[in-house]
Amino acid sequence: MNLEFIGDGPALVVTGEERNLVVADLHFGIEADLALHGLHFRSRSKARLERLLAIVDRVDPDGLLLLGDVKHSIPSLTRQEYVELPRILETLRDRVPLRLFPGNHDIGIERYLKPAEICAKEGSIIDGVGYLHGHMYPSPALAGHLMIAGHHHPLLSLRDEVGCALQSPAYLRAGVNNGALGMPEKNGTDAPTRVLFMPAFNEIAGYDILQIIKNPTSPLSRHILPDDTEIILADGTYIGPLYALIPDESD
Repeated sequence: MNLEFIGDGPALVVTGEERNLVVADLHFGIEADLALHGLHFRSRSKARLERLLAIVDRVDPDGLLLLGDVKHSIPSLTRQEYVELPRILETLRDRVPLRLFPGNHDIGIERYLKPAEICAKEGSIIDGVGYLHGHMYPSPALAGHLMIAGHHHPLLSLRDEVGCALQSPAYLRAGVNNGALGMPEKNGTDAPTRVLFMPAFNEIAGYDILQIIKNPTSPLSRHILPDDTEIILADGTYIGPLYALIPDESD
């Protein structure tokens, strides 16, 4: 199994016997929700879709795996989503076979999908890799596999002594506590269970990595092993272990 990081997604190409393009958290319709909070943006759905289609054309995958939160509003559809979603999904379907692991924002999206395109919310294994949105306890069947998940929108924020800052979508790769997740405990011959949290494809969605650790919002983020957690930028640049990012309280 090989991972190729697509920095202008962010997206992943996972290659084994199949070659799958993986994206998470598109959040089509987010602009309508922001407007309710006094932040008014023109819909960026067309540009977001074109960015994804350009990656599909460049990568030429066997399939497209959507790791949840394709839509944004909950619990119902906004007018923006009602108008845009059918066209967006049909455009993707015409270009590449797609499968969706529904997220917590995807309530009602099933009406726009074919039954074979909808995967289990608790995740499943495709070509030896586990996939899920990441808001629920993972299926025990994912134990011993790399799990690729969305939901968390990791964003790396760095600030130096003169105040200059870097903010960049990033991946968190971590070992997990199998027992706490209700997964079979590994024995000496089992492969470890690891999770790779994907950054959001949506360009205005991000959540600081340290906040993901301090204030976990899912079973997966509550039960990662911080001492076995690494940070990778969207383009695949290795940053280092999580503990190097945590301020020393003695300073």
